[in-house]
Amino acid sequence: MPVFLFDDLIFGPVRSRRLGVSLGINLLPLHRKLCSFDCLYCECGWTRNRNPLKTELPTAEELAFLLGNKLNELKGTDLQPDSITFAGNGEPTLHPEFAKVISDTLSLRDRFAPTAKVSVLSNGSMLHLPEVVEALKTVDNNLLKLDGGREETIRAINMPLKAFRLHDYVRQLQLFDGNLIIQTLLLRGTYKGRTIDNTTTQEINAWIGLLQQIRPQRVMVYAIERDTPAEGLIRICKEELETVARRVQDAGIEAEVFA
Repeated sequence: MPVFLFDDLIFGPVRSRRLGVSLGINLLPLHRKLCSFDCLYCECGWTRNRNPLKTELPTAEELAFLLGNKLNELKGTDLQPDSITFAGNGEPTLHPEFAKVISDTLSLRDRFAPTAKVSVLSNGSMLHLPEVVEALKTVDNNLLKLDGGREETIRAINMPLKAFRLHDYVRQLQLFDGNLIIQTLLLRGTYKGRTIDNTTTQEINAWIGLLQQIRPQRVMVYAIERDTPAEGLIRICKEELETVARRVQDAGIEAEVFA
């Protein structure tokens, strides 16, 4: 199916269903994806290049220059951003200067768009690096992925490209002491003849159990929005998402639905 890739380092602003008027930052290559996961539903397509050390990436200085110019251009206009959002063509925390980029972005936000939130959408694969964890603690919206309650489900949906242990990941998420937002995409379908479903009672029960250990600020529950690289995936309806969100709320955790 068609894929969606960003061809600019600074893109938008766009209207985000989760973050409002969002000015995007892509720390990764233009026109192709660089990620540590290979998610079935990723709008950027399949992961082909896995090594950021062998890839030419924009420097922190280049990104700061471009972002400062863009924020100054948008200042006082209807498109002044609600969020400065790290997303782009893969996993932003793979950038070797990620911590410096975040520090520069916070300074530029304070100067040009003090009401904007700084948001990072991450799969959490680099949380073994202390500098990544510390940088994420400084942003307003630290959005980390958790697409299942069991390791086998996460492996099937997200296909991490290196060793993944759910127990270790939950422990890493707990290091934020609640200063994080969990983002979970719900889906069902088939891939290569295998049933894929993170909406079953067993799966939702296990997932909520993990959320109770992590104790995030809130949980964002959403469905497939764009074309996916894997065929055979089904978009979950809003009513079903709302049922799941109510279960999260019953467990004492704030939940929002985006459909």
